[in-house]
Amino acid sequence: MEERTYTVKALTDIWTGDADGKPHRLITIGLLGSIRWWFEVLVRGLGGSACDPTRDGIRCPDHRVADPTKPGHHCVVCELFGCTGWARKFRFEVLDENGKPQQNQIKANQCFQLRFTPLRAISEKEWALLDLTLRLITEYGAIGGKTVYKPTEESHRQSVQRHQDFGLVKLVPHQRLYACTDHELRTFVSQQQWRSLNHGSFGWASAQNFWCVSGRHLSREDADHSSFNRVLGREESKSCLDCGQVHDPPQRCGKTNRLPRRRSEQNPTGNLEKWLAGGRAESKKVFSFKNPESARRTFGFVQSTDKLDEMRQRLKKNAWDNLGDNEFVTGGDILRRLLGEGGNR
Repeated sequence: MEERTYTVKALTDIWTGDADGKPHRLITIGLLGSIRWWFEVLVRGLGGSACDPTRDGIRCPDHRVADPTKPGHHCVVCELFGCTGWARKFRFEVLDENGKPQQNQIKANQCFQLRFTPLRAISEKEWALLDLTLRLITEYGAIGGKTVYKPTEESHRQSVQRHQDFGLVKLVPHQRLYACTDHELRTFVSQQQWRSLNHGSFGWASAQNFWCVSGRHLSREDADHSSFNRVLGREESKSCLDCGQVHDPPQRCGKTNRLPRRRSEQNPTGNLEKWLAGGRAESKKVFSFKNPESARRTFGFVQSTDKLDEMRQRLKKNAWDNLGDNEFVTGGDILRRLLGEGGNR
């Protein structure tokens, strides 16, 4: 069983965060968790089921099936990444460009390696899904934490951490996919031996609901204008609800001596806007990256595929009135591109 090593170049710093929320150490399991999340997105996009390991009652295994080798015990994602009672099939290491364990935060322009060493047999289909996942991350998504930060055009705010870009990477060199077709992968992830779930409230996290615009970003333009907030449906102004002034962190409101209640941070009222903007312990559904310019991108998710054109129009109306139809790429198009590059026989 041969190991598989991917050489990756960081285009921005990568955030994994330790127990104290500090970025200085690389937390390997943080990167693996991010890879698994995108693997789940891919599997759902190909018509398979993927549990959410963060949710009680949803995560594998299905406790009604005691034997982990029996059908329905765990989903196809847990088959590779493991779950309680079923060990992960590989050892995961993050190495520096000299092949030594990477211990510090990965910084922009640094090359590093992701090594997957089989501990049990990994099928050709599983390798192909892993390849596709890494290609999806590097070409259209982002990896690690703090990917929800918003870019800004405000010169005095651009060095503030919450406006920095994290998690953009690219594969080095261009690596081809395992030779599996779309049909073969869809058949594999839909096999009856895998646990089948009702995805419910997390069903949006599917490659079919994904979209991406390369070369463009959303940002805060000044204290009163934000293309990011217009797309999310939040108020644009940063002014304080109590005094009407703008207080940049860590400033407090002079009237209340408390942290300001910004108009831009109030929850939207519409159901779609609430969903896009996220909230406490719930991610936004739109992500945008300004730097480096060569990897600039905006991506996100919709609730179902029939909402993709609505999102395209939302972006044209609120951010880019000259957005070309071919610039808005859907998850279905991306899967066809990725499989076409290396998966067709």
